[in-house]
Amino acid sequence: TGWAPKVSRAPPIPSKTVHDIRQLLRATYQDRKDFLKKVGRRMAREPLEGDKWIRITMLGGYREVGRSATLLSTQESKVLIDCGLAMGGEDNLIPYLKAPELSPLQNLDAIVVTHAHLDHSGLVPALFKYGYDGPVYVTAPTRDMMSLLQVDAIKVSYGEAKKALYDSSHVREQVKHTICLDYGETTDIAPDIRLTLHNAGHILGSSIAHFHIGDGLYNIAITGDIKYERTWLFNPTQHKFPRLEAVVMESTYGGFHDLQPSRNDAGKQLEDTMKRVLERGGKMIVPVFAVGRSQEVMLAMENLVRTAKLPDVKIYLDGMIWEATAIHTAYPEFLNHRLRNKVYLKQENPFLSEIFQRVDSMETREKIINSVDPCVVLATSGMMNGGPVMEYFKNWASDEKNAIVFVGYQAEGTFGKRLQRGMDKAVINDRGKTFSIEVNLEVQTADGFSGHSDRLQLVRYVSRLQPRPKRIILCHGEESKTQDLASSIYKKYNIETRAPMNLETIRLA
Repeated sequence: TGWAPKVSRAPPIPSKTVHDIRQLLRATYQDRKDFLKKVGRRMAREPLEGDKWIRITMLGGYREVGRSATLLSTQESKVLIDCGLAMGGEDNLIPYLKAPELSPLQNLDAIVVTHAHLDHSGLVPALFKYGYDGPVYVTAPTRDMMSLLQVDAIKVSYGEAKKALYDSSHVREQVKHTICLDYGETTDIAPDIRLTLHNAGHILGSSIAHFHIGDGLYNIAITGDIKYERTWLFNPTQHKFPRLEAVVMESTYGGFHDLQPSRNDAGKQLEDTMKRVLERGGKMIVPVFAVGRSQEVMLAMENLVRTAKLPDVKIYLDGMIWEATAIHTAYPEFLNHRLRNKVYLKQENPFLSEIFQRVDSMETREKIINSVDPCVVLATSGMMNGGPVMEYFKNWASDEKNAIVFVGYQAEGTFGKRLQRGMDKAVINDRGKTFSIEVNLEVQTADGFSGHSDRLQLVRYVSRLQPRPKRIILCHGEESKTQDLASSIYKKYNIETRAPMNLETIRLA
């Protein structure tokens, strides 16, 4: 008949996000068909005459962490890679979208989003608000995850009496304009640019965007955030490419002293802390990002309980963690080989363990807070800038039997960073009222759970890149760290390495 069925897996944990997105795509089938025809016609336009050139413009996330945005330009095309928000403080919240290179938005051929975290995807719906009408290239998990996080960001803005940068209608427009790619799948995204997404190992669906420009003219990979180590969830970052002249690489933990323990060491530290807290009858708070770190910690805890290294303990999931975990169960093909085989061949899904309990109401949260029984709570937000984690902290911070364990990056200016550095009293704003509480609980940091590569992993990644690039550009790191890493890479491998500032433009060819 010419028809080929497309099978969509139903997640074993029902996901409202996955259901709503699939329903939206079915309901707007004809609109999407017209949109894809429009994209095809735009890519088939007549090529321009004259010199061929390639340049890259830094619009955000250079010599800083947050608001990532990079513009790749040729004489024919413009592609925006990521468009995120700054995660700490109120200043410089968005990228330099008013830069002349980006105007008007209608001239953009495509947007590519490397992964779902808001510092990379948080402003994409606003582009549709202000006139962009083109495609957004992502993996399917990234599409679902970033929609979840963006809708939550709108709710948080309203909850804090702030004006949201966009509304849910713009998130729906974004979903309607997404074109999903699998790892290793290559597609034309502009008359002279082909895109291939590769595993980045950071979070579910995270990608390195590899661009093949012209007829063999130039190849550049933009890493987004990467983890060059096998984790409980994902395979290590892809380091082999067909061709590679330049790499734009993150440097979050690029400082000389930024060394992290291995995943096994992190698991042992988590085990020791949990034993210590539970034996003294305390409660443990783990601030986590809903996407990535929470699922890593869940797998580590499930393994500890299943192998009887820890007694049965109630592990509560508060915030968006349950929904994000449900999305993970919808895409087992994006998990590492070991976990995938567990799910497919052995029919064992650790995310379905009975030790995990969802906190789905204020009443449930109040019962947990007031209970005298030892327990573990995984709650958002990961940097303690708000969210349900603050409810547990307010009530448990004064008791020295309790503990809080950080498992993810804490940006400068966030409450989590200040707590990590040590504080005797915490000043908290709750529904317009400001009060202080004594901080007596144990504060621990388990660095080995990070989804970012540390200094050694970044340097090792550069050494194993195939083929070796002629140029490396560093981004997504504090100024001192990017400059130090750039100097070290140049001295060690004799590769031209730069740490440009925002608004700089570099000609590549």
